[in-house]
Amino acid sequence: MKGVSVVQVKYIKFAKGDDISMFSMVGIGIFSLVLYIAIILVLMTWLKRRASESMLWAYLIIVVVAGVFSKHTVANVFTKSFKFGITSEVVYAAMAFVFMSYLMEKTGVIGRLVNILNSLIGRFPGGAGYVSTIGSALFGMVSGSGSGNAAAIGSITVPWMMQTGWSRERATTICAGNAGMGMIFPPSTSMLLLLGMDSIASELPSGTLYVGLLGAGCIILAYRLVVIYYFAKKDGLAPVPVDQIMPFGEALRKNGSALLIFLGVLVPLLATMGPTGDWVKATMNADLKNAFKSISIVFWIPITMTLFTMLEGWKYLPHDFSGWKAMIMQSIGKYSEVGMLLFTAFAASGVLNMLGMTNEVKAIFTHLGSYSPMLVILVIAALITMMDGPFSGTATTSALGAAVYAALRSIDLPPVVCCVAFLNLISNEGAVPPNAAPIYIASGISGLKDPSNIFKPILKFFVFPTVVIAILIMMRIIPIIGG
Repeated sequence: MKGVSVVQVKYIKFAKGDDISMFSMVGIGIFSLVLYIAIILVLMTWLKRRASESMLWAYLIIVVVAGVFSKHTVANVFTKSFKFGITSEVVYAAMAFVFMSYLMEKTGVIGRLVNILNSLIGRFPGGAGYVSTIGSALFGMVSGSGSGNAAAIGSITVPWMMQTGWSRERATTICAGNAGMGMIFPPSTSMLLLLGMDSIASELPSGTLYVGLLGAGCIILAYRLVVIYYFAKKDGLAPVPVDQIMPFGEALRKNGSALLIFLGVLVPLLATMGPTGDWVKATMNADLKNAFKSISIVFWIPITMTLFTMLEGWKYLPHDFSGWKAMIMQSIGKYSEVGMLLFTAFAASGVLNMLGMTNEVKAIFTHLGSYSPMLVILVIAALITMMDGPFSGTATTSALGAAVYAALRSIDLPPVVCCVAFLNLISNEGAVPPNAAPIYIASGISGLKDPSNIFKPILKFFVFPTVVIAILIMMRIIPIIGG
């Protein structure tokens, strides 16, 4: 068998004429992937270590495994994978997102957006639930973190929901169930991870994924609003009291400046897509050939959103050097976890790519696809849903992103459909019990003593419907923009 590529294995026959078993397609790449996942799982769930530390140890161990059991040396694997991780554009773009989110927290812009939402829909029965849901979607566009979403939006809306008639269990369910919208609405950390993978970056422009994911996110949001309507009707909720609702004109006058932050998303999109993008490209290339290629939407969105956040919330920020120095020093701790997590994720993916993991997974799913493409879709949906509990969306993306993309491409799904379906599936990271962190964050905010009380409703109304929507996307029943 030596010298035969994994992709070719399924066509080789035994002397008796039987196809080689699918298990024979498993090589050092898949073995290392399983080992990588297992190490992270043990360290995070049993030893209670942080995700970044767990992924670092998993990365170092598979480097040694690659050096011992493949044609590469340990030094060669470490050098190439380290370089791949440390030079990834996405790692540095994510740092910009961290600072952007920190500034939003300091300026209180999210609270002002919630005030505008409340003035619009607070008069509906269960209005606080609608505000919580839409607020999670809006915050998801700028945070990309399920836990961060639950903490930021939950701290505002969970007490408010309980004050306006929602039960403790229902308020907790809504907050935790919607936390994953940080993955569905772009730009999220997992979206950036996918765009940083060679096999995906070579086929899928970042703007195409951004718009496609935004469209799919709106579908999920519409479904979640229907769920809130059902909950409000079933629980017999009344509208938010009039004295707690600011008139829309007043809310817009006092908080309307918060809407400026969305120019931070709109400006880069207009500069890279459609007629305006064509004009920018032609204008820039007129003076400097191929200058347009240097524009990265992944970098420019956090930069422009940071600028608009500073402009909108300037009065809430320091106005002298010592104040800015103190604020920046306070933010430093926020970078270590995200930075190490993304670096090790990319470095580990570099190791797995060197070992041919993507080709091995593609061969297996091509084999499954020869029986039925639907089998590939169902296996992927089940696999990712099982990982959503113990793993964060970022960890699942780093471990399986390239492999799942290759598998879905093997059944001829367009690149944007593959990525949108994957991100929809991992958005359940905030809702799959018993290990999803947002469940416990939301329970802590609401004071729910036994989080297991919400396991059944959160699976029924949030997790399973999201999986069904992702399957319908992969089946091309739900169309995706750009696909």
